Amino acid sequence: MNKEIIIPDKFKEECGVFGIFSNSEKYPAAITYYGLYALQHRGQESAGIATSDKNGNLKLHKNMGLVSEVFNEEIIKNLGGKHAIGHVRYSTTGSSNSNNAQPMTANCKLGHIAIAHNGNLVNADAIRDLMEDSGVIFQTSIDSEVILNLISKSSRHGLEKALSNMTHTIKGSYAIVMLMQNKLIGIRDPQGIRPLCIGKLADNYILASESCALDNIGAELIRDVKAGEIVIIDENGIHSIIENEQTKTETCSFEYIYFARPDSIIDGTEVYLARRKAGEILFKEQPVDADLVSGVPDSGISAAVGYSRASGIPYGITLIKNRYIGRTFISPNQGDREKAINVKLNALKSNVKGQRVILVDDSIVRGTTSKKLINLVRDAGAKEVHLRISSPKVLYPCYFGIDTAHRSELIASNYSVEEICAQIGADSLGFLSIEGLLESLDKNHSYCLGCFKGIYPMPAPVGKIKNRLEA
Repeated sequence: MNKEIIIPDKFKEECGVFGIFSNSEKYPAAITYYGLYALQHRGQESAGIATSDKNGNLKLHKNMGLVSEVFNEEIIKNLGGKHAIGHVRYSTTGSSNSNNAQPMTANCKLGHIAIAHNGNLVNADAIRDLMEDSGVIFQTSIDSEVILNLISKSSRHGLEKALSNMTHTIKGSYAIVMLMQNKLIGIRDPQGIRPLCIGKLADNYILASESCALDNIGAELIRDVKAGEIVIIDENGIHSIIENEQTKTETCSFEYIYFARPDSIIDGTEVYLARRKAGEILFKEQPVDADLVSGVPDSGISAAVGYSRASGIPYGITLIKNRYIGRTFISPNQGDREKAINVKLNALKSNVKGQRVILVDDSIVRGTTSKKLINLVRDAGAKEVHLRISSPKVLYPCYFGIDTAHRSELIASNYSVEEICAQIGADSLGFLSIEGLLESLDKNHSYCLGCFKGIYPMPAPVGKIKNRLEA
């Protein structure tokens, strides 16, 4: 019997990183475990933790699966150590297997190094080819090994110079945490596309992809790592290196739309409030008369609350989510694949029957899930189903750490709003405008809008652009 995997009608998350420099914490691996648990939504294929003792010696455990599947009490205890970093992964580059799981470790003149990386380097293939031509052997197919080899190549110049040379060579999006020389290091790309923040737990310093991981362990959010900043944390505190003061923060807008947990704060903006405001603006731009507003679990709920507040239409639950189903659902045949949406979500008939329902979702990529959701609500007895999307139309692929479809698979790139509405079977369909999205976010920042406008913070690889646009 052949097993096939449902291709989700959403952008896949990138990865999540976490690190702790301990001045007093006795169990850094346990703290990292709970931090990764809070970041599980960012990657569900593999998980790993590396620890470093006071002499810089490393221990590593990683495997395929969720955090709770990869680790148990005995493994956490055996990791020991004084400092730790961790990673949850969804593969955006490199195949999905345990060899490509992170963190990665290596040895060079600077000593033992452990690294965990979220993002995507647009010039990784070119760097890899040059290094292989000079005799370097790669054990994996992921960007993190490219970063490790660049650091090793410049290690004779010392730690800060090696890090500086590496960041000047790589191009793309990245949030990096590293352990080396009894130090915890965090690096954020010059555009700040991928998030990374600094926290403090008693006298211990924390690095994390999202502030929700700090809340999960009782730590205080200090600040975000700045775009283009290298932070080196040791027993003397935080040492910051910013070599280019002209960097412009362009955080991925989809962090606020979908990827981040609603209780996170990214670059000073609370994700929940941004989503709720997007819902309020969505009503102003795309009003419709109805009896009930409801959000598609989970990332559509905040915007639905905003739509309800602005419209005065009551908010109610229409879809119940099965909390024990992961985001990748394996089913044995085509018939079961068609039923997968019913396994994940079920309509609440008592709320839906005879009602004109507004469903609010965060985005449409391929359109397949939207059609199934609308059918699910109709079958439960809804008189009308109006779909409202709290983001602009996704017209272009992403090259900076999100697994996106080719342009030919992006429904909004190939059909008008009216045509999409007919295909998914909605009574009406409305998207948030780009101007509305920006209004919902902090006006003091800039954002990457590449998937909406086709204009990116940096040039993307020519080969990948050609493949994704023509496929």
